[in-house]
This record gives sequence, C-alpha cells and structure tokens, in this order.
Amino acid sequence: MRFTAISWNLFHGRDFPPDPTLFTWRSRLLRIEERGKTHVQVNRDLVEEFASVLAAAAWDVALLQECPPRFAAPLAEACGAEGHRVLTSRNSLSGLRTALARVNPDLIASGEGGSNVILVRRAGALGGIVDEREVAIHVGAPERRAMVFVRASSGVCVANLHATNDQPALAAEDVLKAAQTSVGWAGEGALVFGGDLNLRPGEDPGVFDVLRDRFGLSGPTAPDAIDHLLARGLTVAEAPAPWPAERRELRRGDLPLRLSDHAPVEATFETG
Repeated sequence: MRFTAISWNLFHGRDFPPDPTLFTWRSRLLRIEERGKTHVQVNRDLVEEFASVLAAAAWDVALLQECPPRFAAPLAEACGAEGHRVLTSRNSLSGLRTALARVNPDLIASGEGGSNVILVRRAGALGGIVDEREVAIHVGAPERRAMVFVRASSGVCVANLHATNDQPALAAEDVLKAAQTSVGWAGEGALVFGGDLNLRPGEDPGVFDVLRDRFGLSGPTAPDAIDHLLARGLTVAEAPAPWPAERRELRRGDLPLRLSDHAPVEATFETG
C-alpha cells in the first residue's frame, strides 16, 4: 500500500505575504487590505481558502498544527475526511475568542486558541479511523502542548505534535515524550510521527539520533527544517519535502494570497 502524508502549521488560519511591510497597523486595526508589488495581505476569515488548498491537494492523511478549533470540521468536510482534534492552548472562553477571531483574526492572532488535527481521507489508501487518542505532553509555562493520535483501518498509525517553540530543551522533552507515547500506542503497527517539532536536525542532532535509535523513527525533512514526517515500519517512497510557495497561494485579482508562514511538508510511504 502506498499513501501520502502532509504536515502543515496553519499559522492560526492567517495569511503571510513575503513582504513584511504589508503587515500594517491599519490592516491590523481597521482590516484594510494591503497590496504590494507581488502579494496581497488581508485580515479576514480564511477558512474557505485553507479548505480550498487542502481539498485540491493529493494526500491520504494530513497533520495540522496551529489550527483554529473552528476550522477542524469545515476542513474535514471540504476534504472528504474523518478528523480527530485535540485542543492545545488559550482555549478558555472559546465562544468569545471565536467571535473576535471571525471579526479580526490578525488582531487576536494566536489568542483565538489552537488545536492539532489529523485528517484521514475516507476515499484514501489508509481507510477509516478505528482508534483515536490524545494526551497532554506539556502542561504549564510557557503553554500547554498536546499530541493527537489515530489508527487507521489499514493498521497505519499517525501522531501529530506541535512542540514548544523558541526553547529547544523543552521542545526536545516534548518530542521524546510524544514519541515514546505514540510508539507505545502503535504497538507493532507502522507509524508516522510528525508535525511542527520546533527542532532542527542540524542544530539538535542528538534528539533525532534518539528518535531513530530508540524509537525507530527516521527521515527528518532537512537539516534546517522544523516541520517533519518521521516514520517507523514504512518504506519512504518520496522523502519529506516542503511545498514550493506557490502551492499554498491563491489568486486574488492580480496578486496572490499566501497562506500561513509555514510551507506544508509532504512525503509518500509504502507498507509491506
């Protein structure tokens, strides 16, 4: 069996043009669209745009981080997928946060609250979800981190984590704890373990050595990458690689709208 996985940090459902001068106070406060030489920057709800990009791509399982909790259901529906979601941080008073985010997503930004999501396409190679789990990986400062896990009817397991950012020591703890838990849950099953791990193999090679040697999880994206799709018990048919920027862009008149500050990472695996 051959299947394709992607991992994408959604940047809390916001756009991210390459020109930083487009992020203006008038856009953030007044929601005025900014247009540069090459891209447009908007401050509005983009669930339909994210759904369009995800639905058009060819994948069997998607690991999403920094996903606004309200995005999970419409993204799953648009992609013909089953989904499992775990809430991460800043999700108290969720109704108020959601209302504010719909009005002004750039102003509230990550304050809307976040989640990690796994989507498995119903018509994909993996089959439906037969087991779903979640666990808090880090509780307390700087913020809560959680892992979401599913087992498909094909037997392939998938774990998705967004590790602590800007603190490599904490990120390493998050990643190793999540790896140990997901390997235990997967048992003898093949496993894809990925997400925004906030660790670069070129800077923290020891963590990836432990992931390979102790847990059998190998195949980081690149020495300078933080988004990874590691695998155990699978053959890598196409190694993890980031999408080119234009694959996450949509035309808005004469200028493209670029979604998220992360490029999706895609890999193809085979079983047997």
